[in-house]
Amino acid sequence: MKLPEIPKYSRENIDIAIKYVPNPEIIGIVQKYNEKYLHFNELKHKPLPIDPVIIWTIMKMFRMNNLKSIQFGKWTFNYSLIDEFIEKLHTLDKSASGNLSTALDSVPSEKERYIIDSLMEEAIASSQIEGAVTTRNVAKEMLKKGQKPKNKDQKMILNNYKTMKYILEIKNKEFSIEEILKIHKLITDGTLEDPEFVGKFRKDNEIGVYSTDGTLLHQPPEYGLVESLMNELCEFSNSKDKFIHPIIKGIIIHFLIGYIHPFNDGNGRTARSLFYWYLLKNDYWLFEYMAISRIINGSKGKYRDAYLKTESDTFYKDDKGDLTYFIKYNLECICKSLDEILEYLSKKQAEQKEVLNLISKSENLNLRQAEILKEILKTPENIITIKEIVTTYNVAYATGRADLNHLVDLGYLEKKKAGKEFVYILKKK
Repeated sequence: MKLPEIPKYSRENIDIAIKYVPNPEIIGIVQKYNEKYLHFNELKHKPLPIDPVIIWTIMKMFRMNNLKSIQFGKWTFNYSLIDEFIEKLHTLDKSASGNLSTALDSVPSEKERYIIDSLMEEAIASSQIEGAVTTRNVAKEMLKKGQKPKNKDQKMILNNYKTMKYILEIKNKEFSIEEILKIHKLITDGTLEDPEFVGKFRKDNEIGVYSTDGTLLHQPPEYGLVESLMNELCEFSNSKDKFIHPIIKGIIIHFLIGYIHPFNDGNGRTARSLFYWYLLKNDYWLFEYMAISRIINGSKGKYRDAYLKTESDTFYKDDKGDLTYFIKYNLECICKSLDEILEYLSKKQAEQKEVLNLISKSENLNLRQAEILKEILKTPENIITIKEIVTTYNVAYATGRADLNHLVDLGYLEKKKAGKEFVYILKKK
């Protein structure tokens, strides 16, 4: 695999570039491609009137005017707040949360259920990004029915699901080494070749990020620096001294975990978990409803490239990269996830009319029982358990049992003994 490269920012190229600054055609091209924040690897394939290296040099000169820097240990990372970011952040801050809140209020029965569903989707997709081989349907059935995982891939998914639920419990806590290690332990328990690595920082440098053809993509810092870097990450996450938009800061935390690579395994899943924790901690409740890893899993090549572009594009001798590429990719995924939620809720609004119609025909059903019956009618061959209702609708065991037994009493379901528990099937009519 060929890694992305950029031309050297030389005095000679700067002198040539300055001569073209008064040229409106060249400046128009520069502004156009800076708005899209192209990397040189993309720019060099565009039809250009002059040497792409010179265009690139002018682009970099313009980018430096809007540069924001983050000091992290001895490292400097940079990023630009391009117009696209401001627009997307505004959507997420104002329009999105308002639209989502309104949509959720129109289908109140979906709120808790959708949170559970999104946690499952996030757990499954985050595991698939890291190589777990399973289908969504099989994985969801395991989680909903509380089944024991049959293999390491399913165990990885179950661990992720437990971790996401744990993050909802601790979302108001400050970041700490203790909690980060606990999250890593939850994520990796029973899935690593060497259980000694579970919930612990790495103790050697025998680690790197490689492509499938063996190309080294990223060499993490020395293991001796890991603990101090992670302490600094906690300080950065908890600090309010310098304002950085919380969504931008959450994405930077995501990147830094991948960059530091503090663990022998499970770094990606931990990074995405800490991103969620940070956003929920900062009152971005809408992220409870987002399965962003599902979008990332559908574009894993772009996810990898966002890391590579960031590390390859530096402004100064000692800086470690331009985070704009990674922020851009993640904001795109977040907005796509939001679009999915709104589309889903629009569909649910239509379905709720069907449920209310069902209730009007059977006055003995409440809204949740009607929802349960509607879902059962979609897959009439399936067996339903009380545990599945408890997980799906986030209700107490006694409530789930009462709902199913009520549907039996009304003649919709049959109740059968299966081992030590009762199961329910649609009654044939």
